[in-house]
Amino acid sequence: MVEPEIPGVEPIPEKVTIYEVARRAGVSIATVSHALNRPERVSALTRGRVLDVVDELGFTPKNTAVTLARKGVGRIGVVAPFTSYPSYYARLTGILDACRDSNLDVVVFDAPSAAAATSPLLHSLPTTGRLDGLLILGVPLEDSMARRLAQRKLPTVLIDSVHKDFASVTVDDEAGGYRIGQHLRERGREHFVFVSEAQQSTDYVSPGQLRLRGFQRALDESLPGGRPVHWVVTTPDLRGGREAAEVIAAMTDRPDAVFGHHDDLAAGVLKGFRAADISTPEDIAVAGYDGTDLADSLDLTTVAQPFAETGRIGAALLLELLGGAGMAVQQVNLAPQLIIRSTT
Repeated sequence: MVEPEIPGVEPIPEKVTIYEVARRAGVSIATVSHALNRPERVSALTRGRVLDVVDELGFTPKNTAVTLARKGVGRIGVVAPFTSYPSYYARLTGILDACRDSNLDVVVFDAPSAAAATSPLLHSLPTTGRLDGLLILGVPLEDSMARRLAQRKLPTVLIDSVHKDFASVTVDDEAGGYRIGQHLRERGREHFVFVSEAQQSTDYVSPGQLRLRGFQRALDESLPGGRPVHWVVTTPDLRGGREAAEVIAAMTDRPDAVFGHHDDLAAGVLKGFRAADISTPEDIAVAGYDGTDLADSLDLTTVAQPFAETGRIGAALLLELLGGAGMAVQQVNLAPQLIIRSTT
């Protein structure tokens, strides 16, 4: 059946090709291909225009026809900032464990740091037709992306981020920051520094911001008039922690407690303090976050997250969606655990 033409509105052809997408977007077919398969090579403006046309026409690349026709084997994608945060590998082990007995291929995609905006790759993945389901870890889901996922009917579960229209599994970062703040106040600490990477996007609240919010709330409740927290911004790794320690050591009014956004940063701070002949916890207490093996080996006070469990639960929710379960949107929020060690 051919749709009746509406004056001023170009009809959608029965068979949509990449040439039609390119024509309507005003770009070459190579640009369309890059926007879908190598989105980092295309400017954000052009990529957005191409994807809008792809959504409007319901275009699926021809080379995915075999994928769409395959029987018996499904494929789910896992998108996370793996190279920025090693903790996402622990979540991945939970995902793989949950999918072990399923006839599924698990395809892993790296994304930028969770402190940045969503990745170009994430925007293009739903349009490629390569996946039957998607797990998004630690990357904020913008509304435009949410609409694209809904339009494509791609089952999706979020881990370590939240959107009202999608199932999600999170760990209560604000509660974790609050517990660290409570603990340091119980130890008599009064002057505080928070160490983290920069927040590059103001479009969403990051885990680091939630941890700092809980931390600040604990201080406000226990100190008359509250107490501001000095924020030292650095790179999210051991080197960044060492550089933060140099900044803290040079302060005229040194803090007596440091809270690192994650264990790698806190470990770098410890090493930097050792080089500056600052004793921990006698001079400055140090706490991290995540509960990694590194924290254990350094006897570092930290907040442990059930990483593998978040992966298992998230994958289980996705498997239910792939199985056709018409359940309401489930949003699971797990509690972290404070582990007190010698650095505080």
